[in-house]
Amino acid sequence: MAKIEVRNLTKIFGRNPSKGLALVRQGKSKEEILRETGMTVGVNRASFSVEAGEVFVIMGLSGSGKSTLVRLLNRLIEPTEGTVLVDGDDVTKMNPHELRQMRRTKMGMVFQRFALFPHKSVRENVEYGLEVQGIPRKDRQEKALKSLDLVGLKDYADQSPDQLSGGMQQRVGLARALANDPDILLMDEAFSALDPLIRKEMQDEMMELQSSMNKTIVFITHDLDEALRIGDRIALMKDGVIVQIGTPEEILTNPANDYVEKFVEDVNLTKVLTAGSIMKRPEELVLGKEGPRVALKRMRERGLSGLMVVDRSRKLMGFLTAEAARSLLDGKQPGKSMEDLMIKEVITVHKDTPVSELLPKMAEKQFSHPAAVVDDQRKLRGVVVQGAIFAALAGNGVNSDE
Repeated sequence: MAKIEVRNLTKIFGRNPSKGLALVRQGKSKEEILRETGMTVGVNRASFSVEAGEVFVIMGLSGSGKSTLVRLLNRLIEPTEGTVLVDGDDVTKMNPHELRQMRRTKMGMVFQRFALFPHKSVRENVEYGLEVQGIPRKDRQEKALKSLDLVGLKDYADQSPDQLSGGMQQRVGLARALANDPDILLMDEAFSALDPLIRKEMQDEMMELQSSMNKTIVFITHDLDEALRIGDRIALMKDGVIVQIGTPEEILTNPANDYVEKFVEDVNLTKVLTAGSIMKRPEELVLGKEGPRVALKRMRERGLSGLMVVDRSRKLMGFLTAEAARSLLDGKQPGKSMEDLMIKEVITVHKDTPVSELLPKMAEKQFSHPAAVVDDQRKLRGVVVQGAIFAALAGNGVNSDE
């Protein structure tokens, strides 16, 4: 079961939402409904699910409905229609007491403008949600300090917010959300008010925290680079409608329509595409089982200049060139074995290695062979040739590893 499941969630702003809702059901656009009724469609029949531990990014331009959507998840805004399930419980049907409990224990929220109390210390700001819950002072102070330690601000606990930089204030907001130890974090444009350098640092810090905490995060942003950098999946919105949901690579390589294609056209693909997305099934030679004659035959059949060499468990051993195999077969290397002549220094990467890291390695003159994609046990999973990189960057398709 998904951690969060959203079904046909809709929000109409105006005096007669039911009238606007009827037009939504007829398939009218946001502009048409505004002209006919004066009402605004904030969110139009949004449906998606978020898995436990996933960073789910909702992005779009100003007015796309992304901030409205995240506030519908915890009912800071009441939906006009639709369902929000959190661990199977319907948030839209909760009474006020159940809703408060859900917000206090299951969902934390980090706002764009920090929303810190200027008259309270950093620690007191982080404690606030726990204080509202009636948690004893000693316990809430311990939890607040633990949360501040997570974001690197424990030494600033007694400072006032105005003594901190913007990035530090945002970390206080994050610590406050973490103090309740919620399963879900809702982050509404949490880093957009920060300078670019500080913003990148906060992204790095959030990803580092996520690797240890494994929270379910719904992150709102208008910045495509930010979405591609931190999101496991991205929902792209336009005029209240979710137009595409997919992984960063799916969004970039298979845009659903012209709008998405226009949205992503200036993205540097080398930072998003990974070795796993462009690798090919490897042609390999098993050391100790197959010799130079088999190697040359396979190279001729496949039109290759060399083969990756593996042991019987598919662990990568090296790369054998056609020239080396021919010299062995012709007896030009007396006393030498295939293992002696194969190239040992092979470029190795993992499936999630960005192309931006792979390309400079393959550009080095001494590396004229493909890169090997291996797993944590160094078992061969695929190969990447330079041509595949250039084809992918030119938009001529991405190879699967199947």
